[in-house]
Amino acid sequence: MLMKNLLLACTAFLIMSFAGVNLDKMAYVLYSSKGIKTTYDELLAEAKKADIVLFGELHDNPMSHWLQRELTQDLYDDKKENLVLGAEMFEADDQVALDEYLAGRTSEKTMKEEVKLWNNYATDYKPLLDIAKTKHLKFIACNIPRRYANMVYSRGEKALDSIDVEAKKWIAPFPIKYDGNLKCYKEIFENAGGHGGENLPKSQAYKDATMANFILKNWSKGKTFIHYNGAYHSNYHQAIAWYLKQQNPGLKILVISTTEQKDNSKLDEKTFGSGDFIICTPESMTKTYK
Repeated sequence: MLMKNLLLACTAFLIMSFAGVNLDKMAYVLYSSKGIKTTYDELLAEAKKADIVLFGELHDNPMSHWLQRELTQDLYDDKKENLVLGAEMFEADDQVALDEYLAGRTSEKTMKEEVKLWNNYATDYKPLLDIAKTKHLKFIACNIPRRYANMVYSRGEKALDSIDVEAKKWIAPFPIKYDGNLKCYKEIFENAGGHGGENLPKSQAYKDATMANFILKNWSKGKTFIHYNGAYHSNYHQAIAWYLKQQNPGLKILVISTTEQKDNSKLDEKTFGSGDFIICTPESMTKTYK
């Protein structure tokens, strides 16, 4: 009887010890703008009502890439041909080569030789391009050609006056409106210690303005445009979202952000407001590339 009571006591102790310990390891937790846990169904419902979905990723984070694919497929199931895809990861001067591939006029091998692809294309962006190709959807190369963003950084935006007239079609109409007091650009300036003056944050602004420009050129009422970009390009409804609103204040824009924490069971308050929905993954999450 003594042994039995001892075993029961030990069992009760172990149960009590583990009761306060959460052994679940969540690959991601979805939060609202205010840090309240929410669901993918809620995210999808809001995305269906949006004109523009800015899906802010961490470029090496596999959960944000997986959710991009899932959300795109689910939006297609609802929107069909009224869904348009676009991305930071493709530069505007590659649009023709991209279109030829999507239309089946060229092979993937040819496209990969012609288009400036990121090194994580195969794992992270090919699945999105595959949806566009299979479903016959437009996929827009939205970013400024990097050589022109580099010109703004190294020589200032006046340097763009010297480029070919045809090349100017691949950039937002310039000079662009610029607000150096926006958090996204002010932080770039401060983190660089003011090196290069406003040219560094302004080169970032040219990327944002150009992406907004091509989003709007390929969006019309009744359509949903989902755009894949680094979270910094849309966090806090700034950057791309700010430029979109400058041109069309009535747009319904949904911002999705991604962040990493050591413990993702509760969202860090400093991340509140970075997106309408915030994907939070563990810092230890496997990366898609190094």
